Amino acid sequence: MTNPIPTPIPNQPATNNQSPTTNRSTGPRTPAGKQRSSLNALRHGLTAASAVLPSEDRAVYEDHRRRFFDEYRPATPTESQLVQELADTSWRLNRIPLLEAEVLARAAAPVPLDQEITFDIVDAHRLIANLAIQGQRLSRQFQKSLETLREIQADRAERQRRDLKDAAALLELHKHKGTPWEPADHGFVFSKDHVAQFARRLKHLNEARHIEYVLFHMRPLSPPLHETGVSHLTSPLVS
Repeated sequence: MTNPIPTPIPNQPATNNQSPTTNRSTGPRTPAGKQRSSLNALRHGLTAASAVLPSEDRAVYEDHRRRFFDEYRPATPTESQLVQELADTSWRLNRIPLLEAEVLARAAAPVPLDQEITFDIVDAHRLIANLAIQGQRLSRQFQKSLETLREIQADRAERQRRDLKDAAALLELHKHKGTPWEPADHGFVFSKDHVAQFARRLKHLNEARHIEYVLFHMRPLSPPLHETGVSHLTSPLVS
């Protein structure tokens, strides 16, 4: 398989197979060139305060962010913060393959002989290694934020289910007594319609589970004897 990273070519006199006006990048020649190369290697924005670089399309980022909020639908400030972290972290992760391609292209680009080499294949390897480290860090950060968000939302959903079940039981109790009742009377934040809808759903589920048990899980009763073809027992003959 062809190596995508070109092998450095040392400075040689021009031949029939080599352009006399260009040179392959083999490394910074002066301290100033090395300094510029080092600075170039740090401009990836993966640790910047803002997730979006000036060169990136802000509208595309906002669409990316909106899709995360549509998927996870945060209900609290903490959940919103975690969803924002997921959006920003994934945005940075998606930038890494583009940066790697740009690095390889820069390293492979010919440099005119009359210009100083400021970026070479050694710099490319160093920067790609750094990008791999940043990618691992961002992946761990994304996974940790996702796990935390899922735990918080699962806990909230379970608390809400328990509260709704309690509210539905109280609603049915007051209906049985014929007395008025409002969820706020017992500190619930649900509307009465919401509680009534949940109560109906519980009733239907209980009915469905009962039918499921009868049809699929309950052992069948023994059929009557006359359906089995066995004659009724009679008293023995007395001689």
